Amino acid sequence: MNISGIDHVEFYVGDARQTAFYLCTAFGFRISGQGGPETGLAGQRSLLLRQGDVRIVLTSGLVPDHPATRYVGRHGDGVAIIAFEVDDVEAVYAETVGRGAEALEAPTTYADDESRVVVATVSGFGDVAHRLVERHGPTRTFLPGAITMLKADKAADEGLLDLIDHAAICVPAGELASTARFYERVFGFSEIFEEYIEVGGQAMDSKVVQSPSKGVTFTLIEPDTSRRPGQIDDFLQWHAGAGVQHLAFQTKDIVHTVATLASRGVKFLSTPDSYYDALESRLGPVDLPLAELQKLGVLVDRDHWGQMFQIFTQSMHIRRTLFLEVIERHGALTFGSGNIKALYEAKERERSGAAS
Repeated sequence: MNISGIDHVEFYVGDARQTAFYLCTAFGFRISGQGGPETGLAGQRSLLLRQGDVRIVLTSGLVPDHPATRYVGRHGDGVAIIAFEVDDVEAVYAETVGRGAEALEAPTTYADDESRVVVATVSGFGDVAHRLVERHGPTRTFLPGAITMLKADKAADEGLLDLIDHAAICVPAGELASTARFYERVFGFSEIFEEYIEVGGQAMDSKVVQSPSKGVTFTLIEPDTSRRPGQIDDFLQWHAGAGVQHLAFQTKDIVHTVATLASRGVKFLSTPDSYYDALESRLGPVDLPLAELQKLGVLVDRDHWGQMFQIFTQSMHIRRTLFLEVIERHGALTFGSGNIKALYEAKERERSGAAS
């Protein structure tokens, strides 16, 4: 089984056009395709957004019984499908179902004179599914016949975000190990990292699983219910179950990207100045100017292979569930322990501020 990467992510949202306006205006995405009843997508309206190698589909239900309508009613806006790029959909579909995934949509082919795209869907975690995607022909075409492509404006791609680095997933207490085993057994992922984080009277446990290609990485998180309830418990309550807590986008220049996003009104989690006081004594020389990182609130950490620079937005939604991350990697392949704790502490400051 060859899962080479994340082909796209599909959000189910209450208003696809409104969400697209935010992502395009603030984050630099561009609408490159659209579909709906007139293209055979019954009961829905979908918009395709692109930037770099990131593809996001925004889907809103037009009728009460559409899956997107039901999803938004239960969870609010959020990630509903994480699509995997594969070489052979029929083979991967049969293999994953044989290993215990639930079959949701059998392989279907979409084609025109230039392109052929085969898709199928299997279960993932909670109400999030995995679409398997096999592409032949021009890569610009997304789903021939179902998504009408719009004229690309290459000059409009600002190059702020390059690709999807990973997804962080919250699961209910007691489901962390079984969820990790599911991805190992069904999709052939491997566990590459684990961490137990304590902050005050709260705690969380995490495992990172990754495809053999290293193109798909999931950080799985569960709360420690023997400790005081915290932000992970809040997510599970407000999201009504397991779901994607945040999506991380890689960038080649985090200082420029974060400064640009902040100038457009994107709010980031705060980092106290004291975080930077002993940073170089803990990590050694930092690759990027420390004063600029401190000004923007960018976190710094390292693993055995190199350094990483990360920052997290405040939640975009009224339920304070899904948020986004920007990450620049300088050789680092996994995640640093210091930044995981720093993120938890930053989310706690946001949580306390909202509650006050």
